[in-house]
Amino acid sequence: MQIEYIQAGEYLLPNLKLRDPPDAPPLRLYGELHKRYLCEHKPILYNKLLLTERLYPLRREVDESAAERLRTITDREMAHEIILSELTYT
Repeated sequence: MQIEYIQAGEYLLPNLKLRDPPDAPPLRLYGELHKRYLCEHKPILYNKLLLTERLYPLRREVDESAAERLRTITDREMAHEIILSELTYT
């Protein structure tokens, strides 16, 4: 793999181009929150994931697992409310 460089003043900077995932749906709240957490608290890990193009798949996984957990919690709360309502009416 050949790396191209761009002249910026006295410095040579690598010309890095990251590919966007093709036809990927936008991330929701938890994917964006995970990105913000990594930027603020784990900048080295964030840069490593970004440069190796593993950031988006990780954020997608976090977003999907958080959505699944939220659905599970919501379903359990609804079932709990139904049981409580049945107990109070009998």
